[in-house]
Amino acid sequence: MNRARAFWITAPGEGEIRDAQLPPPASGECRVRARYGAISRGTESLVFRGRVPPDQYTAMRAPLQEGDFPAPVKYGYISAGVVESGERAGERVFCLHPHQDRYNAPDSMLVPIPDAVPDARAVLAANMETAVNIVWDAGPGPGDRVAVIGAGVVGFLCAWLIRAIPGTQVDLIDPERARAEPARALGLTLHTPADAREALPPASRDAVIHCSGQGDGLVQALELAGTEARVVEASWYGDAPVSLPLGAGFHSRRLELRSSQVGRIPPARAARWDYHRRLALALELLADPALEVLISGEDRFEDLPRVMPRVAGPEAATTLCHRIRYPDPDPVWV
Repeated sequence: MNRARAFWITAPGEGEIRDAQLPPPASGECRVRARYGAISRGTESLVFRGRVPPDQYTAMRAPLQEGDFPAPVKYGYISAGVVESGERAGERVFCLHPHQDRYNAPDSMLVPIPDAVPDARAVLAANMETAVNIVWDAGPGPGDRVAVIGAGVVGFLCAWLIRAIPGTQVDLIDPERARAEPARALGLTLHTPADAREALPPASRDAVIHCSGQGDGLVQALELAGTEARVVEASWYGDAPVSLPLGAGFHSRRLELRSSQVGRIPPARAARWDYHRRLALALELLADPALEVLISGEDRFEDLPRVMPRVAGPEAATTLCHRIRYPDPDPVWV
């Protein structure tokens, strides 16, 4: 039995690090030591604040979650580490695991981190996987004009992926002007919502992706979508209601409003793709060092009880991916 430490949400907006004992890995499992993790400013923030509707408790469970919503619950899905024992000992892996310094996980859930991707950047993998799924749902092609509303990590990654399609024009929209610098670093153009209304004609985009988490952003997405265009709703609002002006051009322009959720692979790819292949692709796409600009801060794992309320709070508007650094191993534990 080995000692482990994990971060638990103990009540909405509160958490603590708890000690636990790990049994030896079962058949088909590996022991992993975490090196880096990260806090998701989207879903994880809503979970931390107790904003999961009761009818979504089952749907919103993380793959290796312990406990139940709203609390106490051990939640999270970003862990980059190294396998400590077994045939894969020494292998660098990414796992959809909550915040914990050591853990056992099914071998099938451990996806190798490519040599070109450092552990510290691999924490973007879950967000990249989400962005890949969203772009699949949006279906942009060469020459399309696409708007991405919401310059969080997922919005940035969606725009970055689409920008690589030949001939596309991608406009990123967010009220935070501080996001202009990381946008430039990724070769993207950032508009505020007001600027976008001046620069982008209404009903002019071939596809619109909305991931701001704000109802006003979805309204603007409908305004920008051209006739017969698809609007992909990638935000999750938790228990917050959203109102839309569906009496405006929504019907006359025959718009399609499509949800995107990383828990399901789009039907057109589901016969050939599985979650492991999609996550492996996400990790490969992180080889570009320019993506480091999406890491906006870092703290120690031990400090999570005070860091999480700050990073998950609505006041952390300029935070992108906040990385968590785990301590070097204590030889006594090995």
